[in-house]
Amino acid sequence: MGLSREQMLVEMGISPIWVTRDTVPPADERTASPLPAEPEPPAARGGASTPSIVPVVPTVAEAVPARADGKAKVEVGNLDWPALARQVAECRACALCEQRKQAVLGVGDTNPDWLFIGEGPGSEEDAKGEPFVGQAGKLLDNMLAALDIARGNRVYIANAVKCRPPGNRTPEAAEIAACWPYLERQIALLKPKVIVLLGKAAVHAVLRDDKPLGGMRGKPYEFAGIPVVVTYHPAYLLRNLPDKAKAWEDLLFARRILRERAAPELPF
Repeated sequence: MGLSREQMLVEMGISPIWVTRDTVPPADERTASPLPAEPEPPAARGGASTPSIVPVVPTVAEAVPARADGKAKVEVGNLDWPALARQVAECRACALCEQRKQAVLGVGDTNPDWLFIGEGPGSEEDAKGEPFVGQAGKLLDNMLAALDIARGNRVYIANAVKCRPPGNRTPEAAEIAACWPYLERQIALLKPKVIVLLGKAAVHAVLRDDKPLGGMRGKPYEFAGIPVVVTYHPAYLLRNLPDKAKAWEDLLFARRILRERAAPELPF
């Protein structure tokens, strides 16, 4: 007789389960996910400490490529939050604006420790004007709760593009490039202590890298002096349950980097 999914994950050593504080999630295998315990720190095993950050900082020319149609690039370098929100709401920089209900700038604490960046709004996000509000959003909330944080509290959530791609498809390179000035300005205004990139579109937007995510996980990167960690998009994890354990490892890695950078500021 074949093993159930839960038995299989237990055999793989993946436990316990992500749950939000104060509530018990519904019995839905898409949001209740087995998690491994936090790995033992490298020093306790006699190994090396977390490797030093590898700078990956795009130049201005790489970060904001010229528009293929010759139109002027979006200029947002001096905008504050209200002005940036207005410009995103009125943006016509690419064809995604033609079918959107509204642009989705982002949501959360504007003085965050964590910045999570996804791909783009889906149908529910397009309707509500907030990122990650569907099933992938519920999983992301569970992931945040497992770290003892929550959207709006030390956390800001954004996307690589601000308008919904048709059919919820992955944003194209030209669309990511058109939206990049907005995301770059958000990062500059937020000044997060760590950035977590959720999926390939976010990695392409910030790090300008299209290598498979599996080969980029577990390695430290940097953008504008801020540590960057790569992991899977929650929508992908809903379709690939065993990889939730890998995503949890990535979040623990990000938390270790965050704590190590904060250590010099702690009183003794």
